[in-house]
Amino acid sequence: TISGTSTFPGPGGASSVSVDADTILENLKMTFMGSFEASNGTWGGYTDLVYMDVGDSKSNTQAFSIGSRGIPAGTSASLDYDLKGWVWTVAGTYRVMAERDLKMDLLVGARALDLRQKLSWALAGNVGPVALPDRAGTRELDEQNWDAVVGIKGRAAFGEGRWFVPYYLDLGAGESKFTWQAMAGIGYSFGWGDVVAAWRYIDYQMKSGKPVEDINFSGPGIAAVFRW
Repeated sequence: TISGTSTFPGPGGASSVSVDADTILENLKMTFMGSFEASNGTWGGYTDLVYMDVGDSKSNTQAFSIGSRGIPAGTSASLDYDLKGWVWTVAGTYRVMAERDLKMDLLVGARALDLRQKLSWALAGNVGPVALPDRAGTRELDEQNWDAVVGIKGRAAFGEGRWFVPYYLDLGAGESKFTWQAMAGIGYSFGWGDVVAAWRYIDYQMKSGKPVEDINFSGPGIAAVFRW
């Protein structure tokens, strides 16, 4: 699930265009998630990467606005929206708990967000009050920012120790107003590594004046974890 609101600034004298992504997006084109961790004693390093490519088209919709107002009641639009993005976290870690059934690391680092959005539209119907340059067009929007993050991550085992609950939580701010990420699930250990099923949520609240007002990503995932 992806939801959020973006405003595409207008070139020259044209109006800005605002769109609620969650009212348009239904189709996932491609996604990738992966992480790598290394440690030496209690100190370590951690990095995590998420890539997404999503988009959808809508016909006879009013799920966007031109300027600060919605389009007229007698007007509908055909929309084509595309979003590509990276979310990259890199951090140093320190193990504060290393019991047999409970492990916890503190992490301090940074997260980068890189979004590229493209919106194309064409209006139909009663378009009288809409300025001629705004009745059809294409706008593109790039957003890049860095935030400092702090958090915890680890795992809690139960049963005979093969079953465990992985967890992750971080909070941060910087070029965005506030960002946070959480993950929890269930895992099972084999001799070669682990298999994990988890739910993940990433949220961004941007500072006033940013073209991307807010955006969040959430959903389930299944992962294989290899150790050496």
